[in-house]
Amino acid sequence: MRRILRVPFILMLLSLSACALFPQRDPLNINVVGIEPLPSQGMELRFAVKLRLQNPNETTIDYNGVALDLEVNGHTLATGVSDQSGSIPRFSEGVLSVPVSISAFSVLRQTLGLSQTQRLDNLPYVLKGKLAGGLFGTMRFVDRGTLDLPGASSTW
Repeated sequence: MRRILRVPFILMLLSLSACALFPQRDPLNINVVGIEPLPSQGMELRFAVKLRLQNPNETTIDYNGVALDLEVNGHTLATGVSDQSGSIPRFSEGVLSVPVSISAFSVLRQTLGLSQTQRLDNLPYVLKGKLAGGLFGTMRFVDRGTLDLPGASSTW
């Protein structure tokens, strides 16, 4: 009977010690640093969203894909994915460009969601995404701010 009780106890200790083997990482600092137009098709707009990735960790971070969702004014405006792979060395940074698509229906929804007095500048945005890095290496991120469009003082 004692041997039967020892096996679960030993398995529990092994599983707890396995968690200690995973390195503790600080989150990446990810910011939008640019948006550039891409060739569009049909009723969609395409842009390249440029992200600055900063690694404040002592180890290199490898990634093999990225996914983005851009919400503006509380509604999804653009989505994008890329199978790019690369690495960000320890205490280093890099820029990653991800193509995103904006459907005509998203633009229409955004237009209808604006009030008559709301301006196009200072619209709140939330960029949600993830960098794929294998079974335990996927890192999720969120960047929030306002879109400051120069010359966008007119209303819709």
